Amino acid sequence: MTAPDVVVHEGSDSLAAAAAARLITAVVDAQTARGSASVVLTGGRTGIGVLEQVRLSPACGAVDWGRVDLYWGDERFLPDGDPERNETQARKALLDHVAVDPARVHPMAPSDGRFGPDADAAAAHYAEVLATQADAATDTPVPAFDVLMLGVGEEGHTASLFPDTPYVRESGHTVVGVHDCPKPPPTRISLTLPAIRAASQVWLMTTGAAKAEPVAAALSGADPVDIPAAGAHGRNRTLWLLDREAAAAVAPLEEAEER
Repeated sequence: MTAPDVVVHEGSDSLAAAAAARLITAVVDAQTARGSASVVLTGGRTGIGVLEQVRLSPACGAVDWGRVDLYWGDERFLPDGDPERNETQARKALLDHVAVDPARVHPMAPSDGRFGPDADAAAAHYAEVLATQADAATDTPVPAFDVLMLGVGEEGHTASLFPDTPYVRESGHTVVGVHDCPKPPPTRISLTLPAIRAASQVWLMTTGAAKAEPVAAALSGADPVDIPAAGAHGRNRTLWLLDREAAAAVAPLEEAEER
């Protein structure tokens, strides 16, 4: 595992705009190399802000959106179209505005879908979806994600993997139903750490002073059971995108300059 890269931006707006530019470049590069790209989306204020900035970017049209496979790292297990679902927010921010191929957009099932209120069945189905897109030679049955974006919570959670829960310890499954979540809604679906680690690049994006302590702990090598974000890293690159408040406890800060 290579050491993570840390990039610090002045504030949340500049972080979102810069991350959007990075994402467009990464997708275009992947499409140039292989004809398509595979991206895992995240929710939250920062994650959705990045998608909004992609939509507003003059370079948005450089992406062939019909040749992008889109997945989610986690989802709130709520009815289809619920405004709190990451899928709903992503569609409003970007996907409804670009020419995506609906067959290449892979949302996690809602709570009123074919699996009803059974989050575990919905998670198992999503694992099957990922496995069908995986390279036969891979150790982890998920697609070769080019970029997997994540947020980081105040207690160090990422995706819907919270500290000291069975889900952050999970090693045998790529997707799990998360129950009794300490933040609402209580039921979610999430990729596990092994699935996250299969991505070529993992980007952890967060802002605000409340995130400074878990960010510093994760970058200092904390146990993922205690700080789940510490266990999120990519095969080729792990990139932390922070604002100055979130990076305040990262030492030495001089090595985390905006670039």
